[in-house]
Amino acid sequence: MSDYQRLNHEFSPVYNKESRILILGTFPSVKSREQNFYYGHPQNRFWKVLAHLTKEPLPTTINEKQQLLLSHRIAVWDVIQSCEIIGSSDSSIRDVIPADLKGLLTQTSISAIFGNGAKACQLFEKYTAPALLDFPKLQAIKKLPSTSPANASWSLERLCRNWQKQLQPYLQS
Repeated sequence: MSDYQRLNHEFSPVYNKESRILILGTFPSVKSREQNFYYGHPQNRFWKVLAHLTKEPLPTTINEKQQLLLSHRIAVWDVIQSCEIIGSSDSSIRDVIPADLKGLLTQTSISAIFGNGAKACQLFEKYTAPALLDFPKLQAIKKLPSTSPANASWSLERLCRNWQKQLQPYLQS
């Protein structure tokens, strides 16, 4: 008996031609799939961290979240377009079809890619990195500590400090 489901990523990346950095997740959680938008689990600290970094109010609607990202030239997407997965478990991901990051990069000014957690970086390196050799000015992926509630050893304050240190040079330029 298997609880695996074959799922496709059902919502678009958030970006525009001015986007300078790309933050990648793995694949949307059950809560994110229900909301049809990124980082939808109420315990995920992604939006709290970004609000802190950008000194903006915490966004609550999808429109507010999109505006926060775009106004600070941040793009968000996931490494995976389609996979088999059990619930929201990143460790269960198998039979991956990667997202078309190369296509997104040709439409933006992205100069650095960050993975929201080790699994996003691992999947990026395995499935996507070789396709990006055509972008010599692109910084290699950098690992950010995951904002997932599963990363309970990292407090919100510690996450904010680490993300600030890594993203600040890109947010100011």
